[in-house]
Amino acid sequence: MSELPIELIVFALAAAVLLFLLYNVLGKKVGRQPEDVVQPAPAATPQTTQQSPQAQFGPSLDPAAAEGAAQLKARDPAFEPSKFLDGARQAYETIVTAYAAGDRDTLKPLLAPRVAESFNAGIAAREETGRREQAELTHPPRADLDHVEVHGDLARARVRFLAEVRSRIEQDGVSTQEERRTAELWTFERRIGASDPNWVLAKVEAATA
Repeated sequence: MSELPIELIVFALAAAVLLFLLYNVLGKKVGRQPEDVVQPAPAATPQTTQQSPQAQFGPSLDPAAAEGAAQLKARDPAFEPSKFLDGARQAYETIVTAYAAGDRDTLKPLLAPRVAESFNAGIAAREETGRREQAELTHPPRADLDHVEVHGDLARARVRFLAEVRSRIEQDGVSTQEERRTAELWTFERRIGASDPNWVLAKVEAATA
């Protein structure tokens, strides 16, 4: 076998080195690849940054009442419609039974001045006739938040009450009992930021059953 020329051997070695270098370069990722690009986060939409009033308080709340409740909560973060309605039910029962019994001391901190004046007049008129009355609710009243509004620092919340009331009446030695269903709109109010967090009854209106 004849020996290969030295030039051929040199070219073969050079080609081998060149192929090795090309493999190392082409076989690796060079520069910035498409998958290395950081995709920007999707822009936040109003739905993701802020809940609507209806979503915030649940579907059971009327949309108009939810809007007012959201405005009040923005001013008073402690306001929660469900907790407010629990307190309103308790106030309703207390006021109904205290008014029937003529209990002015119980009524006084729960009523706005103009309502207290009207209630006191009714109690006085009943006392003049010698009529005595006791009232009780046969079932827990239904309470629905009907409207909420804020005027300056004054918050107002109107609640629609449906209740069944049983009354025992004594007059001229005669005792009678009656039951009635009531449908009323009670408006409560309070000063935002006041030291007294309690709401007072500011207005009573008849409502459809």
